[in-house]
Amino acid sequence: MTIKEIQEEIIDEFSMFEDWMERYEYIIELGKSLPLIDEAYKLDENLIKGCQSKVWLHSKLKGDTIEFTADSDAILTKGIVALLLRVFSDQTPKAILDADTDFIDEIGLKEHLSPTRANGLVSMVKQIKMYAIAQQSKLAN
Repeated sequence: MTIKEIQEEIIDEFSMFEDWMERYEYIIELGKSLPLIDEAYKLDENLIKGCQSKVWLHSKLKGDTIEFTADSDAILTKGIVALLLRVFSDQTPKAILDADTDFIDEIGLKEHLSPTRANGLVSMVKQIKMYAIAQQSKLAN
């Protein structure tokens, strides 16, 4: 699936919920299904700066796509990162760099987070894009 198709699927899923409590519960459930990051990657260098909670994000090239793994010490944040990885993992660096993140606004996520969590969300997206730049340069060589 393309990034856009995955984003559309997420927008459809979130539209089925009546209120934000149900959406929060869904996000937390997504976090529980997040494949665990290898403990070897739970290093300070993989911590996302600007997050209120600890969020570790690791990327590796798999052919011409990037596979992301992540973890967080907070259940809601873990769900948010799971949502982002669903969109961006197993995509090419170019697709990640070209992708917009309008789906985050369309599902109303940013406006329903505390300011520090919303900043953390922005930091997560930035870090995913930075990894895409780094991995793209590896593919070019």
